[in-house]
Amino acid sequence: MSFGRRAGPPVVAAIDPIVLVVTGHLTRDAVPALCAELETLLNGSRGAAAPVECDVGGADRADLVLVEAVARLALVARRAGRQLRLRRVGPELQGLLDLVGLADVVALKGPEERVPGP
Repeated sequence: MSFGRRAGPPVVAAIDPIVLVVTGHLTRDAVPALCAELETLLNGSRGAAAPVECDVGGADRADLVLVEAVARLALVARRAGRQLRLRRVGPELQGLLDLVGLADVVALKGPEERVPGP
């Protein structure tokens, strides 16, 4: 499935396993719609309680809006009995997640999925 919003970045999602790909510039206004899309995917999922994967490597920048999105998506996944697992986490986002204490809340998919630093 492919989702796009004018207020935020395009999001590509697949069902079973659920994979979200966040690209472009993420705005605070787009975060609730992103969470609603995840809720819809979770409600339509036939799979077991497999982790929800979210590829953040295509986001324009690692900032507090992206951190907020990750926190809220993790909460949506947790309410559905799942864990949020991040793919392609850059060093800037990793640092922000560590700083705000979210590194222990979300799983980071293996080191091969992380974006190398400068």
